[in-house]
Amino acid sequence: MIRLTTSVLCLVTVAMPAMSQETPRSTTNELGFYGLPGLMDMPTGEVMPDGEIATTISTFGGVTRATLSFQVMPRVSGSFRYSQFKDWDSGGFSTYYDRSFDLRIQLLQESRYVPSVTLGFQDVVGTGIWSGEFLAASKSFGDKVTVTGGLGWGRLGSYGSIGGTGTRPDREVGEGGEFEADQWFRGDYAPFAGIAWRPIPKLTLKAEYSSDDYTTESDDLGIFEKDSPYNFGVEYQLTEDVRLGAYSMYGSEFGFTASVSINPKNPPQGGIRDSAPPPVLPRPSRADRPELYVTDWVESREDRSEVETMTAEALLEQGMELEALSLSAQSATAYMRNAKYRADAQALGRTARVMARVMPSSVEQFTIVQMVDGIRLPGVTFARKDIEYFEVQPDGAEQMLARAQIQQLPLKPEAGDYVDGIYPQFGWEIAPYLRTSLFDPDQPFRADLGVTAGASWRPTAGLLFAGSVNKKVVGNLDKIERESNSELPHVRSDFALYDKEGDPWIDTLYGAYYFQPGDAFYGRMTAGYLERMYAGVSGEVLYAPHDTKWALGAELNYAQQRDYDGGFGLRDYDVVTGHASLYWQFTDDFQAQVDVGRYLAGDYGATLGIERVFENGWRVGAFATKTDVSSEDFGEGSFDKGITMTIPLDWMTGRSTRSASSFTVRPLTRDGGARLSVPGRLYGKVDDGQDYRREEEWGRFWR
Repeated sequence: MIRLTTSVLCLVTVAMPAMSQETPRSTTNELGFYGLPGLMDMPTGEVMPDGEIATTISTFGGVTRATLSFQVMPRVSGSFRYSQFKDWDSGGFSTYYDRSFDLRIQLLQESRYVPSVTLGFQDVVGTGIWSGEFLAASKSFGDKVTVTGGLGWGRLGSYGSIGGTGTRPDREVGEGGEFEADQWFRGDYAPFAGIAWRPIPKLTLKAEYSSDDYTTESDDLGIFEKDSPYNFGVEYQLTEDVRLGAYSMYGSEFGFTASVSINPKNPPQGGIRDSAPPPVLPRPSRADRPELYVTDWVESREDRSEVETMTAEALLEQGMELEALSLSAQSATAYMRNAKYRADAQALGRTARVMARVMPSSVEQFTIVQMVDGIRLPGVTFARKDIEYFEVQPDGAEQMLARAQIQQLPLKPEAGDYVDGIYPQFGWEIAPYLRTSLFDPDQPFRADLGVTAGASWRPTAGLLFAGSVNKKVVGNLDKIERESNSELPHVRSDFALYDKEGDPWIDTLYGAYYFQPGDAFYGRMTAGYLERMYAGVSGEVLYAPHDTKWALGAELNYAQQRDYDGGFGLRDYDVVTGHASLYWQFTDDFQAQVDVGRYLAGDYGATLGIERVFENGWRVGAFATKTDVSSEDFGEGSFDKGITMTIPLDWMTGRSTRSASSFTVRPLTRDGGARLSVPGRLYGKVDDGQDYRREEEWGRFWR
């Protein structure tokens, strides 16, 4: 039986009668050595603000931890940690590096009489060096004092044990990366406790009693001497986002922390500040100006051309491009490209404003269709009188959404509807790039900085030819000396050879055709040099009804490995690979993707990815792939997994743009579960046109 009640309550309900009980602190940015809410080495029951992303560097006694943490939901947080142990001779390295993941779930939120209580799992997927579980409770007394107490198992139950819950089995690390659920909350458990005092704003003093004995580091390896279970520290909030700390640790060491936090909900510029949109020009009534409502302009090629020119010029001023315009006496359909606004609703609103200004008065109905590489996203139809009336109403955006009519597959423009000179279209770009290599034991961080030059040619709607060439300017990725020891075909693990031999290199060179075979169906065919390591042919279909929160896709590829020098040559290895995919927006904030199929090494399995999607375009997610490759054959890490993040540029600049930076952090690059990277996959192109996505952004319709 677990003996919790007496121990935890004695630690948490510390008598402090002299202090008045004020409204409890709801969240904290006071992060411990593990990069999550904590005193120093011990956790607390608190949570970070919802959506918070924190990077923490902590060090003491030859142990350094770098942690990336994310408050996934108000009560759920996760972290990825990369640790360095000096003078730990393991695997032939004098300095040992370790990767681990943590998960925390807050069971109780703090209230006037109830502490916040959090259940935590350390090193839940990793080698087990930091493995431990805990139950922590924290109670704040106003803004000045927070008291914490709890019980820890595993590493956190290694000092001052007061009982046990069965026997904790020995950790079978193997290649790491495996869940060891049979260990959770097993073995000795020990109490920990601490207090944080904030005598003045920005300054926090801390003291804790630690239940971590550091047996391996102190007794077995002698990395440092542990003389005491007590730790003391002082922290200072340097800025709103930066916090520094200095500590006395275990009676023998000094420690330091630095944490930087950002929250996608809090843009540094305070939101998007675009120039004012053009005002709607209401028409005079038909009774007052009947001559404005005549329809003979439709029969005049010159008049129609003038309307097209005015619409194209006005849209260009708003950062959009008119691809085609279909006109009749009572209706107009604008096929536009949105190159500026991340929120599709804002592009729709500005286009509606433009049409209300330039269309002849007889046009009573506007349909707006966003074009993406020749794909027609679901069209939105408005009554012109609604645009004229609701622009100035307090609930105007909501009323326009209620009256909008959605058409899943708008008619394809007639040949004569396309704007003169819109095709063929040529584009080019020169931009810097940054490529990194992380977690190599020889050197944990390497990077290349260079220049990429790309060009594209669109001879007609739906047909694209594109390519890019990269040239390194400075960097050390070509210095990686570790050779692949994979038992599988080296489909990814030879990545270092591409950096050694390929500079400059052709990154992509391909042709793509996009088409719409039916209602809610989208298609793509791509052929050429698809990515740095593979050339091939790829076909994809997607079924995505506009009024659902799910979509189904299928992709089939033939891929052949490219030569290391990044030229036109190909290697002997080829493979047929492909996946069936489910995309599901299962809550307003969370989106899941499940891919089932065959991967580059010929292995079969599935990938689960979950992203939190913020209204302002931020995306933070994680993925894991499990295939029929065994942990032993996969190698270190046991299975493919990682963290993804997308940061919209407009969040940082405060000016509308569709540009964003995306990156993926993988603890390891191995061959199992490796997927082909194909440019221009369909779901990312059509997601903006789904009803749920437009509705969550509809507040920007009139902006």
